[in-house]
Amino acid sequence: MRIVFYMGHPAHFHLLRNPIKILEGKGHTIAVLSKKKDILDRLLIDANIKYTNILPEGRSNSKYGLLVGMLKRDIRLFKFARKFKPDIMVGTSVEISHVGKSLGIPSVNLNEDDADVVPFYSKFSYPLASVILSPYSCNNGKWENKSIKYPSFHELAYLHPDVFTPDINVVKKYFNPQKPYFLIRFAKLDAHHDKGISGISNENALSIINLLETRGRVIINSEKVLGSDLEKYRLNIDVLDMHHILSFATMYIGDSQTMAAEAGILGIPFIRINDFVGRISYLKELEDEYKVGYGVRPENFNDALVIIKNILNDESLSKKIRESRNQLLKDKINLSDFLVWFIENYPTSKNDIEMDQEFFVNTWSHIDHK
Repeated sequence: MRIVFYMGHPAHFHLLRNPIKILEGKGHTIAVLSKKKDILDRLLIDANIKYTNILPEGRSNSKYGLLVGMLKRDIRLFKFARKFKPDIMVGTSVEISHVGKSLGIPSVNLNEDDADVVPFYSKFSYPLASVILSPYSCNNGKWENKSIKYPSFHELAYLHPDVFTPDINVVKKYFNPQKPYFLIRFAKLDAHHDKGISGISNENALSIINLLETRGRVIINSEKVLGSDLEKYRLNIDVLDMHHILSFATMYIGDSQTMAAEAGILGIPFIRINDFVGRISYLKELEDEYKVGYGVRPENFNDALVIIKNILNDESLSKKIRESRNQLLKDKINLSDFLVWFIENYPTSKNDIEMDQEFFVNTWSHIDHK
């Protein structure tokens, strides 16, 4: 097969890197496309994945900038696809839906955010997509009828035990991990769907640090510029080492959605502080059903301090979170395996799931995924 993978965000690199390598190993011809976004190019280069950036100049987050950027990517992807002639296009992208429809190429759109959380993306990508792949808990609104739901999370494409083994020696490159350490993460929160969303203020971050410093080392990872009072806690690391560092942390606190989910998948207690709390279904599943972490809105910040104190002072809470994580792994599948199978067997794979509503109970465990 000839397959185009399209990445629009660093999180999508992690989601797709294993399926890309597996499919390449099986002899398929792969083209990886990206657009300029934070550290995405650096991740691709460090992972030795050949790619084409179809919007190296970037774009603004204004409505006009979004539309102009989308039009440029549509035109460039159209030209690329006519030359490459893919059998299928896969990714987290508005333009694969547009170009796929115009050229008669199936487009598989991947997303774990509910449609109302990313309204611009869903309105422009879902109507023309061939199929939308999402976790069971994700609500795709009026496009549910073209959605295939699976029992997993994006983070299980790269943090499932089948594909990821935490390495303490990676942590030792940066500091001695024998002493407890806590990871604080600041996201930019500057995407178009982040408008009006707040996270952890500098004042609140200092309150968290004052609480944690007596119990271990505090490490900050941040996409945004920090003041001098916080900058001294920043740890500059190889971006491909972050998940190893997260795996051995005592606790994660941050306003990043993805890293909170990653912590929960790894069995690390997380406290997520931002205005998205209560709105994103897959995170609500992690917090409310599996109870591997906590979501707190910024106006209820004192609740976060109480939770942090409880985790610090009650070892049984961390143990319960690890047990919940083990149950999660029993309930969910390795998403990389599923994506490889779904892509290789498309459209038969889509039809099989649509015809069998209990596909993952009746059939999935009997399929040879290798």
